[in-house]
Amino acid sequence: MANIIFVSHEGEKTTVAADDGMSIMNAALDNGVAGIDADCGGECSCATCHVLIDEAWVGKLATPSEGEESMLDLNPDREARSRLSCQIPVSDSLDGIVVNLPEFQY
Repeated sequence: MANIIFVSHEGEKTTVAADDGMSIMNAALDNGVAGIDADCGGECSCATCHVLIDEAWVGKLATPSEGEESMLDLNPDREARSRLSCQIPVSDSLDGIVVNLPEFQY
């Protein structure tokens, strides 16, 4: 289990507890965190679960797959710390991760 800190574009923080193995996207959806649309339901076939990982946590995640990179390339607001939250599995090692939500999902 890990606590995930979601930070809205306006700076509001919401902390949720998530079980190991679930995605950060599902943790947000299951807990009513606004700002993640998840139109494809976590199939990595859109970019509507785009998040910005806090700089302190970027290096603690596995690198994005080719499929995730392709979807992120569709997002005009992509940054170096951009990820699709459906592609990040929760684990104990992510306890306290800070996930920033963009102003818009595309």
